[in-house]
Amino acid sequence: MFTGIVSAVGRVARVSRNEDGGRGKGEGYSGVTLAIRAPFKGVRRGESVAVNGACLTVERVVRGGFTVHAVTTTVARTLLGEYAAGRRVNLERALRAVDRLGGHLVQGHVDGVGTVVRMAPEADALLVELHVPGEVRDVSIPRGSITVDGVSLTVNGLPGPDRVQVALIPFTRAHTTLGTLVVGDRVHVEGDLLGKYVRKLCRSEP
Repeated sequence: MFTGIVSAVGRVARVSRNEDGGRGKGEGYSGVTLAIRAPFKGVRRGESVAVNGACLTVERVVRGGFTVHAVTTTVARTLLGEYAAGRRVNLERALRAVDRLGGHLVQGHVDGVGTVVRMAPEADALLVELHVPGEVRDVSIPRGSITVDGVSLTVNGLPGPDRVQVALIPFTRAHTTLGTLVVGDRVHVEGDLLGKYVRKLCRSEP
């Protein structure tokens, strides 16, 4: 479990694709291993780290960082298979029971990929409109929560049936990768956990 409060921005140092002879998803590999440079201390094998909002398990701890493996199902649902060396990524270590819950409850289970369709400055904020999957839009409400590339954000508005608008404050733009977004960029999105349970309870099907 995470909070969506990014604790560091790391960088992908190396990407390794695990060959499977083309048996998985037609991609020719069964997943990817990412070597990530990060300023964290005390990282241990087996712990969970959110990489741009995707919960991954640390396989190895190396000098200056760690490695994680994304299996085929994760690669199919995220952009991790497209990452290359040099890419900056938002990082968050798993929530401890004694930590402050500064954002909202984030599972690190990416629901899908959103696309930046519009950006507009408003006073000291930057309004960003995202085209998101229906399952994310369905659980989004004004002043509710959404996770974008691992960052906990407040839903500023719902400008369309498949759109969610968020407002980026200067601190968020300066301390996460969201400060470099441009129209057309794709991002990981995770809908609000509480909204998912409410939606499920309100539906008639089992």
